[in-house]
Amino acid sequence: MIRAAFAIALVMTFCREAAAAPRLKELVAVSSEVVRIGDLVENAGIAADIPVFRAPDLGQTGAVAVSRVADALRPYDMAGFDTGGLTEVVVTRLSRTITSKDITDRIARAIAGQYGYGQAENLGVILDRNIHVLNVEPSVTADLVVSRMNVEPRTGRFDIAFELPGSAAVRRTSLRFTGSVTETMEAATLTRAIKAGEVVKSSDVVVERRPRSEIGADGLAAGQAVGLAGRNALRAGQVLHAGDLAKPLVVQRNESVTMTYEMPGIMLSVRGKALDAGAVGDVVGVVNFQSNRTIQATITGPGRVALVAPTPPPAPSDNSSETQQTQ
Repeated sequence: MIRAAFAIALVMTFCREAAAAPRLKELVAVSSEVVRIGDLVENAGIAADIPVFRAPDLGQTGAVAVSRVADALRPYDMAGFDTGGLTEVVVTRLSRTITSKDITDRIARAIAGQYGYGQAENLGVILDRNIHVLNVEPSVTADLVVSRMNVEPRTGRFDIAFELPGSAAVRRTSLRFTGSVTETMEAATLTRAIKAGEVVKSSDVVVERRPRSEIGADGLAAGQAVGLAGRNALRAGQVLHAGDLAKPLVVQRNESVTMTYEMPGIMLSVRGKALDAGAVGDVVGVVNFQSNRTIQATITGPGRVALVAPTPPPAPSDNSSETQQTQ
């Protein structure tokens, strides 16, 4: 039993020593400008904080050959570290990314409420140049701060510069942007071309943000456009205005129609000819085939018009009769 216990203790000691042996990492992520021994090697001990390589640029990734790592560690008595069969170590420099959208959103917030512009979410910003992703230190969490801004309200042209407190990377570059800003609003636009007289369906309309000047005061909401027909041919992508659409024609000029005349207890139906085209609710002239007289009728549906019986004047009350007699 003593021998068995000794053997177990020996194995456990060996395992602890093996577990604590320096071992090369395959993937390394660093946030500083240098790569330290502890970034590259597990269980590096007192040598962990010693810098040995320059880190890649912010947001970039690079590979280091194991032979170079071995050469760098040799002066620190770590030549016997476990490579795990690796041939290279991949090192990534961590960063905070600032995208083109982050910049345009920040410009919109800077201009919002000034120079006659409304809320930031209603402002469309177009930059004069394409913006690649900007990588800054991951520890920098501050927002971009406007250092200078000029805006021409009439044209929407702007020239704006930013600073980023705490970022050395930004201090080495220029955060000046030029472009234009427009106030936008939601508008109903067509997903396909519409022929004159064709009825707009719900699948034909989509809501998009367009410049307010393009929409004007008579822009239609998507729900208002559905069920109406194009007055003229309309192109795909066109913003819809009140003058572009009308109620669809259900009666054509010179079309034969059924005329109905209704009053309490009586309904008559005769045939006639419409003298004008119209939509439901329109009043058109209709020739009565029986009398050959032209009368005015209201369109009620495809091929149907109605004549409304005149409402008789109210009978005079007893009081009014007495008053007239007295007079």
